[in-house]
Amino acid sequence: MSGTSLSWSVHTAPSIPTEVSDLPPDLPRRMWSPITATLIAGELDAVLVDALMTTEQAGHLADWVAASGKNLTTVFVTHGHGDHWFGLGALLDRFPNAHAVAAPAVVAQMKEQMASDTVGSLWNARFPGQIPHRLVAAEPLVGDRLQLEGNDLVVVRLGHTDTDDTTCLHVPSIGLVVAGDAVYNDVHLYLAESSAEGRRAWLDALDTIAALDPQAVIAGHKRPGSPDNPTNIAETAKYIHDFKTVAERTATALELYQGMLKLHPDRVNRGALWGSARSAKG
Repeated sequence: MSGTSLSWSVHTAPSIPTEVSDLPPDLPRRMWSPITATLIAGELDAVLVDALMTTEQAGHLADWVAASGKNLTTVFVTHGHGDHWFGLGALLDRFPNAHAVAAPAVVAQMKEQMASDTVGSLWNARFPGQIPHRLVAAEPLVGDRLQLEGNDLVVVRLGHTDTDDTTCLHVPSIGLVVAGDAVYNDVHLYLAESSAEGRRAWLDALDTIAALDPQAVIAGHKRPGSPDNPTNIAETAKYIHDFKTVAERTATALELYQGMLKLHPDRVNRGALWGSARSAKG
């Protein structure tokens, strides 16, 4: 029996300042990239993909979900980075009948991110007073799919993209891929966790997404209002190839940073590029 027709919509939390003192010479302060959450909706029920980071972001996201009028059944988390799920507890408080799930390896990463030393030294230091006090991990997903009003939502394990053990969510009935941080949409990539081997794995993950032949691809970080086109897959791959090329012909982080800006001058959040360059050049 075929399922009901689904639709999707994207909520994008805008860039916010982050307390990082390491700056390139052309930036007065570092910013955090805009973050997306995606609502996949049927006639009555809905599934939310990712839950944002700060208390304020989670509150706005909960209001947006409530305004849809749908019954939120599930929150799916694509990967372990806290900026995509620290708001989960607030969402579950607002929608107590919903449950949160993620691939088992993602749940393991979430629990590592929840450790008090990591939250204190990393997240609270960067966003003082903004990270929710109560952090909740998802439950491990059994199998590789969710159901929404008779439609399969298929979890695709991607391996390393901008961190290890990432996933995306494929909705074949509407040609949608919610890509998490495997795909970026007009935002500088976070490559600080991606060695040369990691970048090759990321390119393989992009090939996996492209093979799904999606009609729409939602990036985990996107310029607000930018179209969710599948061309963002190839554009993300090009950025990774360009980073490799420029890294090989430069000696310092500043040279790598400036070289990438010549190729990608208009992407959002060049501070993320600086972090990637600093990691690549030590």
